[in-house]
Amino acid sequence: MADPRAMQKQLDDLRRKVDVDTYTITVRELLSMAEGRELHRAPTYQRKFRWDEETESRLVESLLLGLPVPNVFFATNEDGTWEVVDGLQRISTLIHFASQDEYQQKEIAKDSPLRLTGLRMLTEFENLTFEELPSPVKLAFTKRGIGVTALSDKSDPQTRFDTFERLNRGAVALSDQEVRACLNEGPLNSLLRELAENPQFVTLIKLQEKDKNNATLEEQVLKFFAYKHNRAAFTGSVRDFLNDWMAENGNTDKIDEFRADFERTVAAVWVAVGEQPFLRAKTSVTPKNELEAVLVAASEVLDQYGSLGTPSAGWPDDPELTAASTAGTNTKGKLRDRIDRAKVLLTPAAG
Repeated sequence: MADPRAMQKQLDDLRRKVDVDTYTITVRELLSMAEGRELHRAPTYQRKFRWDEETESRLVESLLLGLPVPNVFFATNEDGTWEVVDGLQRISTLIHFASQDEYQQKEIAKDSPLRLTGLRMLTEFENLTFEELPSPVKLAFTKRGIGVTALSDKSDPQTRFDTFERLNRGAVALSDQEVRACLNEGPLNSLLRELAENPQFVTLIKLQEKDKNNATLEEQVLKFFAYKHNRAAFTGSVRDFLNDWMAENGNTDKIDEFRADFERTVAAVWVAVGEQPFLRAKTSVTPKNELEAVLVAASEVLDQYGSLGTPSAGWPDDPELTAASTAGTNTKGKLRDRIDRAKVLLTPAAG
């Protein structure tokens, strides 16, 4: 039978991790914040889902009529700026309709202001832009209030991640890495995007169709750095491990060092597999957990010896490496075993 005291303690403990502020701010204030670069709209999420102009027009119509609209949700960054968690399309619509800032229009991939279309009630407003509205109407629109909930920067990284995930997955199926990217904009995140486009890396890893546009490549790059530099902290939850490492290193000053290490390693592994995709025999998809171990091992061999050995033909099918990369792979022991075995395969022969 459930223990009521234990239940209450768990609830209280988790509530304390969530620190939020609530506001009502005007359309004008939101636009001003966007134009002042105080709102960050994660590009990964932005490209996944975009309203059409009729949907945008319905939001504008609701605001013009004074009808309630859903709150927008932000996460507060350390510098006081806000990361858009839920409400990206509402904010993008306000920019598209009422902002005169050309940079902001380009940011939402628009080349001209929104012309209202498909209005159900304000038919006299059909096909008009914001600038074509009467001045009193424009003024009233920019004074409309919108509810804002902001998760403060006091909330721990895992709480921020879970909150973002819960709010967004109802509308768009974001991967864990896409959520990390939204919450950890900074030098490391930019590097992950850059290295995910490395030509040799892209050719080296063959993905399933479903993984080609969900930041799987960025996550593989992240795993390389996290496992190389902090795998002692891995306890079995890949998601939590990567969340923590990315949050802790998002503003690292080792970007150039990380870039050089990854590029050197990928180039060496590319040669070691015969300048072709990393595949087991008679397969067409790269075993990702095996490749991530190989990359970490290769980097550490390069650190020690300066070059890789020449592994025997078909080495991705090595029985020990395969055994450590299949069935129950997300354990500290299996991770250690596959990295250690890959090191043996890639270490130069003595003499």
